[in-house]
Amino acid sequence: MTTTEAIRTDILIIGMGAAAQMAALNAHDANPDLNILMVTKALQGKGGCSRMVQGGFNVVLNPEDSHEKHLADTLKGGQFINNQDLAKLLVEQATPTIKEMETKYGCFFDRNPDGTIHQKPFAGQSFDRTVHKGDLTGIEIISRITEQIMKRNIPVLEEHRALELLTDLSGRQVTGALILDIKRGRFLVIEASATLVATGGGPTHYRFFAPGPEKSLDGLGMLYRAGVEMVDMEMVQFHPTGLLVPGSVVAGSLLEEGLRGAGAHLVNAEGERYMKRYDPENMERATRDVVSRASYQEMMAGRGFDHGGVHIVASHLGAEFVETNFPGMCERSKLFGYDLARKPVPVSPTAHYMMGGAVIDSRCRTKHERLFVAGEDSGGVHGANRLGGNGIADSCVFGRQAGKAMAEYVSKMKGRPPDTRKGQIESFVARYTAVFDRHKGESPYALRDRLRELNWDKVGVARNERHLLEARAQIESIAEETQKIRIEGIRPYNMPWNHYIDLLNMVEVSRIVAAAAQRRKESRGAHFRTDCPEQNDHKWLTNLFLRKADSGEPLIEERPVKLAYMKPPGVRI
Repeated sequence: MTTTEAIRTDILIIGMGAAAQMAALNAHDANPDLNILMVTKALQGKGGCSRMVQGGFNVVLNPEDSHEKHLADTLKGGQFINNQDLAKLLVEQATPTIKEMETKYGCFFDRNPDGTIHQKPFAGQSFDRTVHKGDLTGIEIISRITEQIMKRNIPVLEEHRALELLTDLSGRQVTGALILDIKRGRFLVIEASATLVATGGGPTHYRFFAPGPEKSLDGLGMLYRAGVEMVDMEMVQFHPTGLLVPGSVVAGSLLEEGLRGAGAHLVNAEGERYMKRYDPENMERATRDVVSRASYQEMMAGRGFDHGGVHIVASHLGAEFVETNFPGMCERSKLFGYDLARKPVPVSPTAHYMMGGAVIDSRCRTKHERLFVAGEDSGGVHGANRLGGNGIADSCVFGRQAGKAMAEYVSKMKGRPPDTRKGQIESFVARYTAVFDRHKGESPYALRDRLRELNWDKVGVARNERHLLEARAQIESIAEETQKIRIEGIRPYNMPWNHYIDLLNMVEVSRIVAAAAQRRKESRGAHFRTDCPEQNDHKWLTNLFLRKADSGEPLIEERPVKLAYMKPPGVRI
């Protein structure tokens, strides 16, 4: 075996975004004697999607707002297939969480003239409840909580990536994870009494995507391979306004929701505000699934511009207003020759967020003993469509929940955790190093690009049975070709090797997204079937639960949604 060392810790946290850091802080504060170890692919506080959050954090603070209203908005946005217990927990715990973030961790959000926290409008919200720091909210949150991680001396392994979850002989208890030290190209085994997966989803397996390029669905891939039950993996959110930058790796990066909430327009090549055709009441403030689908349909109907997308226009709001309120987006647009405050900017729907993920309970526990999941790696909170502003709230709220739960779990634990299954580590290491032993083989980059185009065309904004069948066959073909990839060079900082590992996770998640999308024969939220364009509450008010069969195939089970607090109009409980 080529592992160099093994580490033992009480709590292993895989990830470094808001969910991971909030978990670490809350676990430490609950019991400072616990040994906590964090692992991140990036540098501390510099990677992940939480840092990229522009819009803000949805939370009930105003006496005229209520948790009931926020819950209703969240369930309506999710088209009622949310786990209502988790959605209720999100909206209720967002309030104490945001207060702790200011008073305990030093986050400071924009203020009204009277000193109260400013809350702006966001699409899909019945009340202006989005707390923000200009349009750079994520930087404020991550910067401050990273400082708190450092203040508490919680150790972080930077430039280390988790490869696989380790399990005991039964396969039902997680004993830790196999880690790759990217800098040294060596393997590390971390065994833990409790493990949290909080890597963030990051659907970078599409042509246009909003997350940073280091995101590659690692957590979801690991969870599925470990046999963890997943839910609603067909629900991939496309944000309607990703920057179109031909030939650039940042194509798809966001112009956030608040811009449309403030009154920006979307227009097609005929100069028409086309949202009046799709949602005349809400127009550009409709939910993300509605606006993305409308833009995609305009593009497919030939009403897009030569660059392939549509335009977002904010100039009518006044250049000073746009530059004052959206400085981050203005600066980003200028980097690519666009003037958001004065001229139209080309945009397209862009893959943004995974609503599906691991099945968890209110304490972020999975059915696998010792395994916790929080943030975008988990499923159920958002149903078929996540509201803008509910994402960073999810990460902070459920990271907080996970930290408290893990601290309690480990503190009450008696006896040593079980041993990792014999031979498992050696088997994993052999699989990841086999690419260096081949004398000839494929490039990971060509296969990755093929996968992205395939998903965009056939498992993207619009889907149908024929395309999904074709996609599933082609995904399996790409999966077979990944077994022929050859990597050259030394292992330390070997980027082709790391991109090969990225590709393995992208293929795994593509496989289960396509399978679930084929199974759900209706249109709901982010899942739009051109051959089944109507939402069917009679048949499909269900969640799709999925796990990996012994054969490797995804097994899918339909279960009715539990309408615990609210039901869709016209549906009886």
